Amino acid sequence: MKILRIILCIAVALMAVVSCTPKKEAPNKETPKVLVLYYSQTSNTRTVAQEIATRLNADIEEIALVEPYDTAFQATIDRCKADREKGILPEIKPLKSNIADYDWIFIGYPIWFGTYAPPVASLLEKIDLSDKWVVPFCTFGSGGLESSVKDLEAKQPNAKVMPGYGVRAARIDAVPGEVELFLKSIGLIEGSFFKPADFPEQHPVSADEDAIFDAAVNGYRMLNAKATTVASRTIVDGTEYLFTAQDMRQDVNPSDSQLTSEIQVYVTVEKGKSPVFTKVVR
Repeated sequence: MKILRIILCIAVALMAVVSCTPKKEAPNKETPKVLVLYYSQTSNTRTVAQEIATRLNADIEEIALVEPYDTAFQATIDRCKADREKGILPEIKPLKSNIADYDWIFIGYPIWFGTYAPPVASLLEKIDLSDKWVVPFCTFGSGGLESSVKDLEAKQPNAKVMPGYGVRAARIDAVPGEVELFLKSIGLIEGSFFKPADFPEQHPVSADEDAIFDAAVNGYRMLNAKATTVASRTIVDGTEYLFTAQDMRQDVNPSDSQLTSEIQVYVTVEKGKSPVFTKVVR
């Protein structure tokens, strides 16, 4: 009986020790390693790239050409057209970064000819983004994010490509706020954010809505369109409109009977500000 009491006392003492010992904390989820790659002919795409890298404390590297484009816009376009006709891509310098070291790869570019600029096409021929989270971002005159994302998915079918972020060059001042919202929406930075509802069904454009559309696209020479239907939704500090419009094409022979095509034009009207279009989806 005495031995049994001793055994019980020892057992109780051991239980007390175990109960007082702090539990091991679950290991923290490892912070993903992020790399921001970008090509910038002007400073616009660089501005977006630096904003993303700063917010994520990410590594950043510029995609550099062996023979840089001319700084003159038309000379660059002429060279790109000549290369496209020959089916060649510009030669780029080797990356200093090792893609294998990163979990998330941001790829930034200006939109040229409806998709990512040729230096990015050259990059995608040289690297393998399989199983990486890939986030496209771009700057443009009117649009091209959606088409460039599709092209990137086709070129890197084993990558996990996110929808991406795009901004008009005319709205480059909006980048800090929009990048913060975008990074929150994909879960790379913490914080609450306003998520707008889906657009409702479209209806014929009213006179007031037609005036909003015209005010937003007025002065942009590459967009000659007439709105037909529209839907709207509430956003932070205002209203966003999604217009369906007929685009009077300017790149066809006047004898061509197909002079128009249907496009979608996104327009925002913030409180106290004039309407501005944010992107066009063709």
